[in-house]
Amino acid sequence: MRVYVPLTLPGLAQAHKAGELGPGPLTAYAVTPALREWYVSDDIEELEYAALNRAASASLRLLAGDPEAPRRRVVVAVDVADKDATVDPDRGLDAGSIGEVRIAGAVPLAKAAAVHADADDAEADVTAAADALGAADQGDDDAQFVVDGAEDHELLWFGVQEIPGLLG
Repeated sequence: MRVYVPLTLPGLAQAHKAGELGPGPLTAYAVTPALREWYVSDDIEELEYAALNRAASASLRLLAGDPEAPRRRVVVAVDVADKDATVDPDRGLDAGSIGEVRIAGAVPLAKAAAVHADADDAEADVTAAADALGAADQGDDDAQFVVDGAEDHELLWFGVQEIPGLLG
């Protein structure tokens, strides 16, 4: 199963140094039954793109909680055994948890298929979105508009071998 693990650049640096994503449990996003129902598509590529976008939103939340992290969303796509990714039953009715899975333990970075990250030109919009996230969560429509501005930026695809360049 392909899962998408939200990170920040410091989190990616830590994973690169350790050779693994972890320690567990890890929150990730995948094509779950709830995501299939929410997105209403049978196209696996579209569903995986939706899971990637859910992980990008989670990365933005990580950035909002870490003011020192560079303002670029980061998501690592990694393949795990189906049995290793479990849907969190406690949050099944929470719309924010659609597509969310838990990985019990650390995942070797060698299992990563790719890294997705914002381009440098997204930094201003991602910064504004991270700053506006709290107000957006409280129902502020203007703040939600700012948060949506970050989502207008497509994450770029990087091979795992390109991680040092991303961190440089």
